[in-house]
Amino acid sequence: MARKTNYGFERREREKARAQKKADRQRAKQEKSDQRKAAQGETEGGVAETC
Repeated sequence: MARKTNYGFERREREKARAQKKADRQRAKQEKSDQRKAAQGETEGGVAETC
């Protein structure tokens, strides 16, 4: 006998996977931005200006 499908659980799992993937992309984007800012600071003589 086939078991009853659990659409709610499957949907939550898909949403959780999407959220994890989105968080990973955002983290990578932030790290890349931080590296770029650090490299830019080094090229300006090591002194970062704050506006």
